[in-house]
Amino acid sequence: MRINSVYLENFRNYAEQRVDFDPVCNVICGENAQGKTNLLESIICLSTGKSHRTRSDRELIRFEQPGFRLEGAVESRERKFVSRIEYGFSKKKKVTVNQVPARTLSDLSQVLNTVFFCPEDLLMIREGAAARRRFMDASLCQLRPKYAAALAEYQRLHEHKTRILREGDERPDLIATLPDFNLRMAETGAVLIHYRCRFLRRLAQYAAQAHSECSGGKEKLTLRYKTVSTVTDPFAEHRLLVMQLLSHQQEHHYAELLSRQCLSGPHKDDMEVLLEGISAKSYASQGQTRTAALAMKLAAREIHREIIGEYPILLLDDVLSELDPRRQEYVLNRLGSGQVFITCCEEDRLHSLLQGKIHYVKNGVITGG
Repeated sequence: MRINSVYLENFRNYAEQRVDFDPVCNVICGENAQGKTNLLESIICLSTGKSHRTRSDRELIRFEQPGFRLEGAVESRERKFVSRIEYGFSKKKKVTVNQVPARTLSDLSQVLNTVFFCPEDLLMIREGAAARRRFMDASLCQLRPKYAAALAEYQRLHEHKTRILREGDERPDLIATLPDFNLRMAETGAVLIHYRCRFLRRLAQYAAQAHSECSGGKEKLTLRYKTVSTVTDPFAEHRLLVMQLLSHQQEHHYAELLSRQCLSGPHKDDMEVLLEGISAKSYASQGQTRTAALAMKLAAREIHREIIGEYPILLLDDVLSELDPRRQEYVLNRLGSGQVFITCCEEDRLHSLLQGKIHYVKNGVITGG
């Protein structure tokens, strides 16, 4: 799987640019705030249909322009594709694959998969549960279209139920609709749990191996899936999961009415990270945190390869500068398969270690390569 070229028009700080990529390694070099991360962001958009940095597509439009266009030439599963996104030129965002309108954004993920790693991910271990859920969701939405659809539906139901709880005092009639929303959230939430627990089982296996290699076998990394307390076995059949989610909702019914918040459901799921059986969130050192986060990202890459049969594109945004030399060498030694993009401010050391193209970015203009 690889992206051969990308065309950007009024995307972030790029006016108009077409870039051809090396099939193996691409080093994106430039000073800060020149457009390196924006280029990686365009590839992520062509993979998922949305940005990892903002919820609003409007923020992706270049200043004082009506809209943006992205186009990527991709080779995947021994086929060639052209994925295209247009936003701002009509009422709806237009997404096509080989000129065929996409039914959902997950159609893009059936063509192009990416694993993105940035300095903020190095703190994923110490952040709240939301950061680790985003990590799971980002991978699963690319790998499992049914999961992406279920997640979108669950988020819609969650937002609607939250509005009902907030307006319930003034609109008692709305409270009467809660049982219906609870049932639909339980049915959809059971789908999320089904996929999350299976993803995490494979992630734990790959991450433990990667962590052992990166740390020199000094520590054991363990990952555990944490969902609502009434779910005794996340691998149980769908019907049982629905019943257990409904039970949890009933236990929290009055608390939700009082707090006006949706307190029950897999939107609170977490992934517990343990080092030698001890919580990494509370006790890991800076080096241990970086090693664990690195192992989890590389593990996600292996799961993509396992499921789709090809390595996804690996996007490393200024990560190597955050790692010590031993961890840098470990990452670079793992790049033998699949296409990789690495951003940096100074390319001297990377150029001596990697074979591929160097693209220089300055003020939203890419040269070299």
